[in-house]
Amino acid sequence: MPLAPPRHWRRLLLLPPIMLGVLTLVLMVRGREPPALVEPTEPVRAARVVEASLVALAPTAQGYGSVRPERVWAAVSQVAGRVVWIHPRLREGEIHAAGGELLRIDPVDYELLLAQARAELADLEVQRGNAEALLVIERRNLELAEAALVRNQRLIRQGTTSQSVVDDSERALLASRAEVRRLDNTLALIPAQQALLEAKARRAERDLAHTRITAPFELRVADLAVEAEQYVGVGQRLFVGDMVERMEIEAQVPLAALRRLFLDRPAIEVDVTRLGELVESVTGVEARVRLDLGNHVAEWRAEFVRFDDTVDPRTRTMGVVVAVDRPFDKIRPGYRPPLSKNMFVEVVLRGRPAGEQLVVPRLAVRDGAVLVADAEDRLRRRPVEVRYTQGELSVIAAGLEPGARVVVSDLVPVVEGMRLAVEPDERLRRMLRAQAVQP
Repeated sequence: MPLAPPRHWRRLLLLPPIMLGVLTLVLMVRGREPPALVEPTEPVRAARVVEASLVALAPTAQGYGSVRPERVWAAVSQVAGRVVWIHPRLREGEIHAAGGELLRIDPVDYELLLAQARAELADLEVQRGNAEALLVIERRNLELAEAALVRNQRLIRQGTTSQSVVDDSERALLASRAEVRRLDNTLALIPAQQALLEAKARRAERDLAHTRITAPFELRVADLAVEAEQYVGVGQRLFVGDMVERMEIEAQVPLAALRRLFLDRPAIEVDVTRLGELVESVTGVEARVRLDLGNHVAEWRAEFVRFDDTVDPRTRTMGVVVAVDRPFDKIRPGYRPPLSKNMFVEVVLRGRPAGEQLVVPRLAVRDGAVLVADAEDRLRRRPVEVRYTQGELSVIAAGLEPGARVVVSDLVPVVEGMRLAVEPDERLRRMLRAQAVQP
């Protein structure tokens, strides 16, 4: 049987792997570079900035409201009768010119009343002539009766006539006086009778005129409630006519927005009867009406008319009434539709620029301060006084100088004096310039 190798030879077999591992470790240590020394550096944060600039900003106020006609006329029947004629275009939505006849009620009854009143006036005139002629005769009879009575009284004193003759003469005199008095009374009553008959005739003429319904102004028909051959009574509403020459919009405008229109304006003596004129002259307000059509906004020039008499306590808004003249003459198919009743529109009031204002983006003002980048591109916090905000702009009254680089990025955390990598925000600058109105 073969002999086993000695035990110490087995131990020598472990030496080559160990020596190989030591050699590998030595080579790795020799090839490694020592750690490099790094100088400590200050962190830099990227920040978008926009310069605070002076612009002539026109103060504006916006509100929303519904369109309504300045005047609404309800056609009410003032006489009773059958409707014998209706205008072929008397339909809801149709427009009619001022003075045009729209509807006619049967006039026959009123024509007869007028003819009767005129006939009675003619008869009264004949009665007047007869009474005047009879009065002349009766006055002559009265003179003769008075002379006969005097003569008979003289004869009775002479004893040449009887008392009965004197009595007959006196009776004839009294009868003649009574007839003269009656004729005088008849003639005295004729003017009153004439006035009564003339009033009756005028009323008949008026009723006859009311059988024709005409448009008092250019109007658009609404709420039609009558048909041809229909009987209508006195006081019955026939239809409604909306004025088309002038439309009004009562928009609810926030009080804070209205305040902007009156800042930096001279004090005035308020005449409440001319308040609308004073607002226009002092603020130079220019009103616009806008209608959103999806991919297009239709616009009309408007006139400031008046303030409403109440303030809504829930929304803190006041009603402002503006008017648009001849809106149907300003139609542009596809771009500007008819300004019709009940349209919901935006009203924009724009005043005159009150000098140059220092403006910054509204989003840059946080907790009454703005963040700016100083000349060394370090972050500084500047407390500011905001005069008012408008759209995406804030007007700065104090605490900031023109040309300051205002930070508009959201920096978290905000560390006073931190280093910034400043980048001008051109898109925001163009947007601010577009909102600002140059004089």
